[in-house]
Amino acid sequence: MFQGRGKLWLAGGVFVVLLVGVSVMDGRGFRRYLRLQQDVQSLQERNRGVAEQNAALRLEVERLKRDPRALERAVREELGYVKPGEIVINVE
Repeated sequence: MFQGRGKLWLAGGVFVVLLVGVSVMDGRGFRRYLRLQQDVQSLQERNRGVAEQNAALRLEVERLKRDPRALERAVREELGYVKPGEIVINVE
């Protein structure tokens, strides 16, 4: 009776190994799962970066709303505005 169970366990083991092999070889199986996991990790990293940028931009918007000097600095740097009578010297 033990030999019958041993054969049954062996057949079950071979079946499991075959299923795992098919899953690994099939593009829709385990390899796809691994690829999707990598995609998820990549997107999570990208989301963290975008969230950090959003936080920095929110902070800058608040500074521009509340601090006239910050607004003046931004306008001068980004738009190249000068006050009447100022002389601009570009050093590059």
